[in-house]
Amino acid sequence: MSTTTSNIDISFKRIQQLAIPALIAGIAEPILSSTDAAVVGNMAENSVESLAAVGIVGSFLSMLIWILGQTRSAISTIISQNLGAGKLDDIKVLPAQAIYFNIILSIVVLASTYFFVAEIFTLLNAKGLVLSLSIDYYNIRVWGFPLTLFTFAVFGIFRGLQNTFWPMIVAIIGASLNIGLDIALVYGVEGIIEPLGVKGAAWASLIAQAFMAVMALILLLVKTEVSLKLTLPLHPEIKRLISMSLNLFVRSFSLNVALVLAVREATAISDETVAAHTIAANIWLFTAFFIDGYGAAGNLLSGRLLGAKDYPNLWELTKKVVRYNLVVSAVLIIVCTFLYKPLGLLFSNEETVLSVFYGVFFMVIIMQPINAVAFTLDAIFKGLGEMAWLRNTLLLATFVGFVPVLYLSKYLGWGVIGIWLAFIVWMLFRAGMLIIFYKKKYYNRLS
Repeated sequence: MSTTTSNIDISFKRIQQLAIPALIAGIAEPILSSTDAAVVGNMAENSVESLAAVGIVGSFLSMLIWILGQTRSAISTIISQNLGAGKLDDIKVLPAQAIYFNIILSIVVLASTYFFVAEIFTLLNAKGLVLSLSIDYYNIRVWGFPLTLFTFAVFGIFRGLQNTFWPMIVAIIGASLNIGLDIALVYGVEGIIEPLGVKGAAWASLIAQAFMAVMALILLLVKTEVSLKLTLPLHPEIKRLISMSLNLFVRSFSLNVALVLAVREATAISDETVAAHTIAANIWLFTAFFIDGYGAAGNLLSGRLLGAKDYPNLWELTKKVVRYNLVVSAVLIIVCTFLYKPLGLLFSNEETVLSVFYGVFFMVIIMQPINAVAFTLDAIFKGLGEMAWLRNTLLLATFVGFVPVLYLSKYLGWGVIGIWLAFIVWMLFRAGMLIIFYKKKYYNRLS
């Protein structure tokens, strides 16, 4: 087995150059949902029902975005592998084809869900005022779905070119705009804007998503040589792009089955429980994107190293990025423990909601090291193009790990504690299976 090394830079400095901007860029989408949740959760009227509605809709939209947004990873993987192999010119027509593929996909999904929102949220156990607010929020925010998928596709192109800086700039501006608009539109501005409540939060997210899409388009045209002119016939790599995307669709569907079932079971317990679960889930997702920064660096560099067939440096990269993310997870544990009470107050002023949240938040905290290993290897496997194994890992983790524990805990009456115990088992499955496969296929190539 060849152990040739390339001149691809995997130094601490280079990893930071990719990881820190990727970290900041990655938190854009959860900031949209988290800001909406924090702002509506502190309204003077109907705050519990509004927070529950944002949580239900946010989980459903996140499912759609995560499932269909996986084309970003496929685009990034193909571009980075061709970059490492010195064949970038061979795929110059692929990015435009991938972007149009994303746009068409988003329109199809939007059309297939828009007229069934009441039925969808009823299946998630929403009823009464929570159902009404969920529909109001969704019917506005859903129009940002194609914009988000377009932005994701552009981010994938930049990441494949080993550039995480411009996605970071777009994310910072978009998230800042969303925060300002949320406060202005939800609470209103005296004498200028009437308070819009949940609808205001939806409009804030939609406007921010539109602004981000326009910025991403301008930067793509100005800062790269990528053309958006659709050229036929389809590039041969489009088949691999679709194959990777389909595997990632199934993976993300399995992932979101867990997230949506958790929301459904929390909603079935009480409005206060789903509101508390929404807070915990938003913080968990937010911390995940801190870990994803180094994961993104591993993703981009692993694709280049595989393209160059540099297995020794691939192993070194994996060890480095896992270690860095374990340090990040330790910092997250310290910060979340120190801010245990304030984080709850940031999202809600209801004592009943906060009581449930404080009783379960410790489980989010102790998951962080498991998340570090699972999310890092997940990102590296995407860079290596191992989408089929990622699919199988999530299928087993969800239907052999998460679902049985969720419904066993429901039978035993463990409430929201049982929901988060299912998440811990889920993450242990994910981390363990990825470690086993990496050792079998890539580590053993060094011997």
